[in-house]
Amino acid sequence: MIPGMGAIIRHAWPTIIIGKVIPVVLFLGCFTYIGVTSAIVVALAWSLGVVAYQRMQGQRVAGLVLMSVIGNTAKTIVALLTGSLFVYFVQPTISTTLIGLAFLISVPLGFPMAERLICDFCPFDDETAENPELNKFFSVASLLWAATSLLNGAVTLYLLLTQTVTSFVILKSFLGPATTGLTLVVGMLLFKLRMERAGVRVVFAKRVGATAASLPLA
Repeated sequence: MIPGMGAIIRHAWPTIIIGKVIPVVLFLGCFTYIGVTSAIVVALAWSLGVVAYQRMQGQRVAGLVLMSVIGNTAKTIVALLTGSLFVYFVQPTISTTLIGLAFLISVPLGFPMAERLICDFCPFDDETAENPELNKFFSVASLLWAATSLLNGAVTLYLLLTQTVTSFVILKSFLGPATTGLTLVVGMLLFKLRMERAGVRVVFAKRVGATAASLPLA
C-alpha cells in the first residue's frame, strides 16, 4: 500500500511551503521595499535557519529543503561576488541542469537519487519498502526525474531571458512544484504498472503511514 495523491499532498505541503513558498515571499518583499542585496541574504538566511532548527530538534532534513539550501548558498555567494542579479537567477538554472545530470548518472552507479526524494513525498509502509521491485523502480524514477529537471532548466532559462524580475520569480515559484508534481504523478502510475506486472496489486492509502498487506493479483 502506498499513499494516494491526496495523502501525498497533505504530507508534502509543509515542506513545499517552508522550502519554496516562504523564501519566494521573503525575496519579493525585501526586493520591493529594501533592495536586491537584502532580498538575496534574507532568502538564504531563512533556508539556513530552517535546516539549523530541524537539526536542533533532531528532525530529518527533507531532501527538498536540503537541495534548496545548497542551491541558495551557491547562487548567493556568486551573486554577491559579481553584483549581478542575472547571475543570481541563472545559477539555479545551472543547478537544476546539474541535478538532472546527477539523477541520470546515479542510475548506472547503482545509487538512484530518486529514492530519497520519493520517500520525502511518499513514505512507504514496511512491507512495500522491502519489496525488491521498489528498488528497481527507483532507477526508473531517477531517469524520469532527470528528464523533468532538464526540462525545468530549459524553461527557466527561457523565462529568465524574457520576463521581468517579479514575473520571473512568481512564474518560477510555480514551475518548480508543477514539474515536481508531474514527476510524482507519472512516477506513481509507472510504479503501479510495474508492481502489477510483478503480480502485486497496489492499493492507494488515504493517509501517509497507513499499512496493509500487499495483495496478489487474482
